[in-house]
Amino acid sequence: MTTATVAPAKQVQPGAVPPPTEPTQGIPRWVWVLAILAGWIVVWSFTKGTDTLVLSGQDQTDFHARLSDRVGTFGDNPVTQGIANFINAIIDSLRGLIATPTPPRPAPTIGWLGVTAVATWVGYAVANWRIALLVAASFLAFGLFGFWEDSIDLLIVTLVSVGFAVVIGFPLAILIALSSTAARVVTLGLDLLQTMPTFVYLIFVVILFGIGAPTAVICTLAYALPPIVRISGFGIRDVSPAAIEATDSLGQTTWQRLVKVQIPMARKTIILGLNQTILAALSMAIIASYINGPGLGKPVLSALTRNDFGAGLVPGLLIVLTGIMLDRTTTAASERSERVARGGGEDPRRRRLVLGALLVPVAVAVWYSRYAIDAANFPATTWGRSTADVANSWMGSITSVLDTVAGKLADLVSYGLLNPMESLLADSPWWLSCAGLLLLGVVIGGRKAIVPTVLCLAVIYQLDLWHDTMVVLNMTLVATLLVMVLGVVFGVWMARRRAVDLALRPLLDGGQTIPAFVYLIPVLALFGPTRFTAIVAAVIYAAPAAIKLVADGVRAVSPEVVEAGRSTGSTTWQEITKVQLPMAKGSLVLATNQGLLYVLAMVVIGGLVGAGALGYDVVFGLANGEYAGKGLAAGLSIVLLGIMIDRVMRSAAERAGAGAPARSGSVRSRGFGGWRRSG
Repeated sequence: MTTATVAPAKQVQPGAVPPPTEPTQGIPRWVWVLAILAGWIVVWSFTKGTDTLVLSGQDQTDFHARLSDRVGTFGDNPVTQGIANFINAIIDSLRGLIATPTPPRPAPTIGWLGVTAVATWVGYAVANWRIALLVAASFLAFGLFGFWEDSIDLLIVTLVSVGFAVVIGFPLAILIALSSTAARVVTLGLDLLQTMPTFVYLIFVVILFGIGAPTAVICTLAYALPPIVRISGFGIRDVSPAAIEATDSLGQTTWQRLVKVQIPMARKTIILGLNQTILAALSMAIIASYINGPGLGKPVLSALTRNDFGAGLVPGLLIVLTGIMLDRTTTAASERSERVARGGGEDPRRRRLVLGALLVPVAVAVWYSRYAIDAANFPATTWGRSTADVANSWMGSITSVLDTVAGKLADLVSYGLLNPMESLLADSPWWLSCAGLLLLGVVIGGRKAIVPTVLCLAVIYQLDLWHDTMVVLNMTLVATLLVMVLGVVFGVWMARRRAVDLALRPLLDGGQTIPAFVYLIPVLALFGPTRFTAIVAAVIYAAPAAIKLVADGVRAVSPEVVEAGRSTGSTTWQEITKVQLPMAKGSLVLATNQGLLYVLAMVVIGGLVGAGALGYDVVFGLANGEYAGKGLAAGLSIVLLGIMIDRVMRSAAERAGAGAPARSGSVRSRGFGGWRRSG
């Protein structure tokens, strides 16, 4: 066997400017892209409007009807009904205990005062006084704004779902940490859960379990399970090999090593996984309400259907407040556990005495809330309605001022980008669009992109929703273009100005925790129910991740290289365009990939506000059982579109030298290949 000899790479002296790379042989990729588009346009000009495979609104093919019949056979079986009854019993018991009246009592078993006292005590027990005050303020806000019962229902559904996720997910995390074979198998299942739009598996779950709290819990569980499995499994597997070798030398068994070394040392990462699972579960609040799940999602969804900005804003903000409360509590609990593990924190004996002493007023509050109606049912206030009226007045003023600007912006994007691109993609014969997309995929992603692109396009064609898929692809590309404009502008600004980064990053972090439906409330009020509304909401949803990735990528460019450019007299514009952005090309490609996937995740939600196409097909299939097959086919088309885009962009990132994510701090990277832990 011969051994290949690799010539040593030339070393660059510290502080020196790297030598210019050799020019790439052959025609640049951007020239190929323009050539393909030019050829596509020429052929389209002679063939447009033919073989477009249009399937209007409520029409469906024989394939969709057969799929509906096949899916319907899975419903109404004793196993799923037993599971639904079990979950219903848990939810009903908890709601009767702390949320809803339990006849003949006109109030829950434990009233609002007792619930608030217990929650505040728990906040202090797991974290500190600041968290206890945050919890108390959050629970009081639930009542003061008139949404006590809905807020507690939301917490119940969220925490029950998270409880099931922990029971199922933590053993799976241990399994994938200890076995590479199990990791490959489990990861396939997690990929499926994360790639399939939520509304798609809602169709399955509704057929199997009906509508109501059990369906809400199961869908939330399916959405929230992957983070705890992936992140906790990574933390356990990533424990220092030196620590593991040291325990092995003492003769510990695999179980002892796991319990005494790996899990304790991975505690912080495991709690991070729990944190992400809680936030993922909470983000399902409004979607769960679509299938009659209890919680704050109901008033938000009702307000959306009435286009009542204020009525949707108040419960939407309470959802955000709930997310902040749960996020800060789990984060503080993680930090405290780390301090305690290292021998820090307050004196344990003193803390136990304080907790024990605090149980006395908590017990009094619980007792009083059982016997005094004013402590059982939260007193009625006008805070919620007053806030909604002010918000509506405020939005009305903004709308009257921005109406002309908003209309011009919508027309500019629609007539300048959306309509021409949609005409090319959706009005081309299917075979022309297929050929054009395949060639573009090969040019952008290289040979690795050929197989996934061919397979995805072939299956999309077989699902009989080609035209709707092209419409969605068009909206996704336009929204991603707008996302990257924001990403580059604000990302470069953050990278070059520390004060800007400190000011914007908390806003971006907060933007990533807000449930997607909440974005629709102000956007719908401003633009009305149109496809442009869906695009704007998708841009707002996707921009934070792209901005942070660009900012971290530009910041990672070597300061020596930037300084060398300045020494030659480069202007700020030249420094950005000739040095920083080219050297951060990998991060730009990664940001584009993430932007595309975040935008695609909003497709179904956009279908609720006038975007039509696949989003409407999924929602209509969910609401009408005889169209479930078409809804399922639409959902699978979205998944395949996402997989195709993701594989092409990943290949492009590898070619650009971005095989691994850039340093992205708190970016929760989303992908059709699963969660990526970064930073």
